[in-house]
Amino acid sequence: MLAYFILIVNVMLAVVNAVFCSTLVCAAALIKLLMPTRRLKLKATKFANRGMWLWATGNAKILSFTNRAQWQIQGAENLNAQGWHLLISNHLSWTDIVVLLCVFKDAIPIPKFFLKQQLLYVPFIGMACWALDMPFMRRYSREYLLRHPDKRGQDLATTRRSCEKFRDTPTTIVNFVEGTRFTDDKQRRSRGDFTHVLAPKSGGIAYTLAAMGDQFDSILNVTIAYPDNRARPFYDLLRGKMARIVVQVEVLPVNESVRGDYFHDKRFKRQFQLWLAEVWQRKDRQLTQIYAPSTLANRDTDPHDSQAA
Repeated sequence: MLAYFILIVNVMLAVVNAVFCSTLVCAAALIKLLMPTRRLKLKATKFANRGMWLWATGNAKILSFTNRAQWQIQGAENLNAQGWHLLISNHLSWTDIVVLLCVFKDAIPIPKFFLKQQLLYVPFIGMACWALDMPFMRRYSREYLLRHPDKRGQDLATTRRSCEKFRDTPTTIVNFVEGTRFTDDKQRRSRGDFTHVLAPKSGGIAYTLAAMGDQFDSILNVTIAYPDNRARPFYDLLRGKMARIVVQVEVLPVNESVRGDYFHDKRFKRQFQLWLAEVWQRKDRQLTQIYAPSTLANRDTDPHDSQAA
């Protein structure tokens, strides 16, 4: 009974936090539209980003009040808070978004997510994401492009237009490379020799690198796990039942391995796919270690434990 009461309270507080902060962000967007100079528009953008930081901080406080989760964060030290970063991560749950914002909101520029076009119409959240210049993507399937060849290349053009807005302000772009949340059923049907992740999709990250590759200072390869709450992490988080959150960060260079013409150079495309597959194989091995019984048994003595809030 207590868990359901906590669930209701957390949901109510999260909704209030989202409505309040999205209102601030939308007000900043309106001010930005009215500003006559580029310098003033940049100030309005920074204010909107501060509103997102406030939302992330509010969520962290709300959830830490009802959860006694043990945070184990590795590799997030000494990141460039004034740089441009591409953050790639495995994807398990809606909890991932909350966790990424809690961990990185003070370490790097507030993360921005590539979103599906449908999310634009979610009350408050969709409007706030639009105000924050988050890219809304309408991805076309191969079958659709075969029927409508005139649409070919529009995804990349949309990405480039969206990313142009990030050139004047340090930004972190988040890409969930698997393209969908992990489930055991999806894993069984996924191509690739993986156990704890889905096969990575190279197209989305290639679009981002094609649009902003020369501007990124680094690629942050993030591995997220909820070892004691693997079945329903978001539900358990809202009920105050989250036990442990593991976040491991690997900083990768932006070099010739990821710079090239993915869409017209077949040799580079194959090289890039092999690079991403290797990154994802390392991630799968990391998760195998995290989920190992010996790791679970020794979690209370991990020297890298830290608290995010």
